[in-house]
Amino acid sequence: QVQLVESGGGLVQAGGSLRLSCVASGSIFSINAMGWYRQAPGKQRELVALLTSGDSTNYADSVKGRFTISRDGAKNTVSLQMNSLKPEDTAVYYCKALIKRDYSDSLFQYWGQGTQVTVSS
Repeated sequence: QVQLVESGGGLVQAGGSLRLSCVASGSIFSINAMGWYRQAPGKQRELVALLTSGDSTNYADSVKGRFTISRDGAKNTVSLQMNSLKPEDTAVYYCKALIKRDYSDSLFQYWGQGTQVTVSS
């Protein structure tokens, strides 16, 4: 069993900052990638930032220069530092990880339960 638990969401004024964290726990052999997605009301879930085990990153154009993803591999943790927040960043933010549970396992994707980020104007 693998679990992803997010923390750090909340309410902030436009221009402010928040830091989200996600911890993966359970039966984990290796983590191929960890990242953040978000879903605003009435919209599809979209990629915000992704970090692979090779340390390559991928950011949505809308957050480049404002958000930074980082990972503590030893702790199976991924964080998202969000600066200069805008009202359009308001959404539920989900952590996702691609995980192998043992050496011979295939990669499976796991999702956290989501954390609300609300940016007021």
